[in-house]
Amino acid sequence: MSKKSGLGKGLGALIPEEINEDVPNDNNINKLSMALIKPNSGQPRKRFDEEAIIQLSQSIKEHGLIQPIIVKEDNSVYTIVAGERRWRAAKLAGLKDIPAIIMDLSDKDVLEISLIENIQRQDLNPIEEAKAYKKLLDDFKLTQEDLSKRIGKSRTAIANCLRLLNLDKRVQDYLIDGVISEGHGRAILSLTDNELQYKVSQTVIDENLSVRETEKLIRELSNTKSHNKKKENKSNNPYYMDLKNRLEELFGTKVYLNTKKNKGKIEIEYYSEEDLQRILDILKL
Repeated sequence: MSKKSGLGKGLGALIPEEINEDVPNDNNINKLSMALIKPNSGQPRKRFDEEAIIQLSQSIKEHGLIQPIIVKEDNSVYTIVAGERRWRAAKLAGLKDIPAIIMDLSDKDVLEISLIENIQRQDLNPIEEAKAYKKLLDDFKLTQEDLSKRIGKSRTAIANCLRLLNLDKRVQDYLIDGVISEGHGRAILSLTDNELQYKVSQTVIDENLSVRETEKLIRELSNTKSHNKKKENKSNNPYYMDLKNRLEELFGTKVYLNTKKNKGKIEIEYYSEEDLQRILDILKL
């Protein structure tokens, strides 16, 4: 019998070889009552595609459930380790019992298998994945290098994913809902102000910006902020501040005074050709 491909280092090591095959040996499979099975509270995936579960449920009604779930026994109750989507669909289909493989696993093994299964199926959104990594690192005192070896992902990929947890909570919700991508999230991370992160993410959604366009927008915002700060620092003398305010009132637009010793320059902003002509009219030019 052929082995499953793409299981990753961690899952291949955690699931015994004799059941890590396309068609498990019948001796390893038990029929368990649905009433005795409960979902795993530590399941990394918090959101399930209801439409996909309905479709799977219809398939189960017609063909039955071919692939068993994996469970861990806890005082005659069985906690799902892998296969919660199949269990939900089977429940919806009205099955009274379900094929299952019972394994003796530690809490760390359960979390690792759940995480790896979801990653390989690409079922986790970036925030769920990051939170699962953090739980493994924190609860079991693993290093990122340890985790990398166990789940078959590079340390850099793990580190980049974990950084997403530094985003504003509202931006994290956008990632969870899939309205912005992980690439957008990484670009927005370069902004340290949470309110600005949120505003940029709204712009990304409203204007349907690509990741490259988002990066360009953030560079422009950073350059403008740096420019404005520089101008403000050089014009904090009360005399220049008063002069700046009077000029802005006269021209009806932003004015910058860039002073250095006994010389400097005045910059007057305009936003269109008509706006420029308005300023020229004020100067009688």
